[in-house]
Amino acid sequence: MAPSKTLHLPNELYQYLLSISLREPELLFKLREETTRHPRANMQVAPEQGQFLGFLVKLIGAKKTLELGVFTGYSSLSVALALPPEGKIIACDVSEEFTSIARRYWQAAGVAEKIDLKLAPAIETLDKLLAADEAETFDFAFIDADKENYYAYYERLLKLIRPGGLIAIDNVLWSGRAANADVQDSATNAIREFNSKLHQDDRIDLSLISIADGLTLAIKR
Repeated sequence: MAPSKTLHLPNELYQYLLSISLREPELLFKLREETTRHPRANMQVAPEQGQFLGFLVKLIGAKKTLELGVFTGYSSLSVALALPPEGKIIACDVSEEFTSIARRYWQAAGVAEKIDLKLAPAIETLDKLLAADEAETFDFAFIDADKENYYAYYERLLKLIRPGGLIAIDNVLWSGRAANADVQDSATNAIREFNSKLHQDDRIDLSLISIADGLTLAIKR
């Protein structure tokens, strides 16, 4: 399985991009290398995207964050390293197998105490947070989970994020399939519908950037 990278960049140009931009800590590099050998390595975020997520967290001064879809932990580790000492991530996943790798690297990096892993369907976790009066208390959220539930996640996160807070959503170009009308599987159709709804949503300020597999940024108004 080919490692994740920014879509459609020739390899020579992509390697140059990394050579003059990527500042990847050794543990993140080791995690990326280990995940490259995983049968589902395509689920890992690209290194330039992990760095960008950490950059965004620092840019907005985030302290309290959410992640939906952990896999082996590259994005959560990128964010945790960027958070201040008191920063926290509630990380949602359903796989003990995948997240056991993440836990190992969180511990090695000294950020395990920042990350509260919830092994349960993410909608259940988000609904519990809302029921616990956590609305508008989060600064940042990252969605990188099952595509069919993207909009359900987004609606809940929009309640949990504070005004001025940021939601980042991965895979919105879906390896180019989102733009191909001949592709009609459920995940692709869900991405298309999600993208269309956000384009019309006046509750947010919106930008879609073509880093990695497409990343939508939504600032809550």
